[in-house]
Amino acid sequence: MLLAGALVSQPLWAAEPSSATEKPVAGTVPDRSPRVPTFKVNGDLAGQLGVFTTRYEDTFAEVGSQLAMGYLELVKANPGVDPWLPGEGTTITLPRQYIIPEARREGIVINLAEYRLYYFSEDGVQVYPVGVGTSENPSPLADAKVTMPLESPAWYPPASIRAEYEASGDFLPRMIPPGPDNPLGSHALLLSEKGYLIHGTNKRFGVGMPVSHGCFRMYNEDISRFVYQVSKGTSVQIVNEPVKMGMSGGEVWLEVHRPHEEYSQQDRDRLWREVTLTVEAFRKKHPGVEVQRRSIELAVD
Repeated sequence: MLLAGALVSQPLWAAEPSSATEKPVAGTVPDRSPRVPTFKVNGDLAGQLGVFTTRYEDTFAEVGSQLAMGYLELVKANPGVDPWLPGEGTTITLPRQYIIPEARREGIVINLAEYRLYYFSEDGVQVYPVGVGTSENPSPLADAKVTMPLESPAWYPPASIRAEYEASGDFLPRMIPPGPDNPLGSHALLLSEKGYLIHGTNKRFGVGMPVSHGCFRMYNEDISRFVYQVSKGTSVQIVNEPVKMGMSGGEVWLEVHRPHEEYSQQDRDRLWREVTLTVEAFRKKHPGVEVQRRSIELAVD
């Protein structure tokens, strides 16, 4: 979601404990522990695959929301399973094994191609699903920083977004106050890349998908904890790496992310060019390492 105008909110770092908007019930402490695991980085890999057994009423959207994962990553990891009716007792794969993107392993790294945010700390790396910009309103590639965390932000929609709503017959006010109908959700991180934030959402289904006007959507349950983990000046690298390659334990790993939109021959050709460049760079970095073309073809196709 693009940011325009001012934000009416409580900047968390400036708040005294007694003045914070979040007022816990007497005798309790807010749970600020991350919902996602912190994985050790082993070479170029982190994490491990998991499994989940669905109930009759489950959908991938609900499972993703419950487990802090994105809808699309569950769909891609479980071909042949109906995402809207996986069924009672179906075992699905949780794709929680990752090749680390080619970026500095510090602070926040957002890889647009996989709709994921990586957060590096001394303990390892946490990986969150994020909603990113659409092809019409793409998220920027940037090397930015966190400038301020915000609690209960109000949103001032830019004129371009108000015009979109008006064109479809809907009215969007000039200011949306904090609350359940606010697209920025419960918390946000303001970035030095002007006009962009990492924020919560009032549309949970869009987390882990290309649905925003450029900003980065997290589940409210995650952003409300995440804002307390990062500090002012934390680096935010925004990259677009549909093809990732790495080594761990002497093994070569390849991860390929197709575009979410219809996969045309032009998209396939573009992806193969990315694969070729990535493999060439990998071979220069690891001379003598063999990469089987058939394995690459399976990953791409």
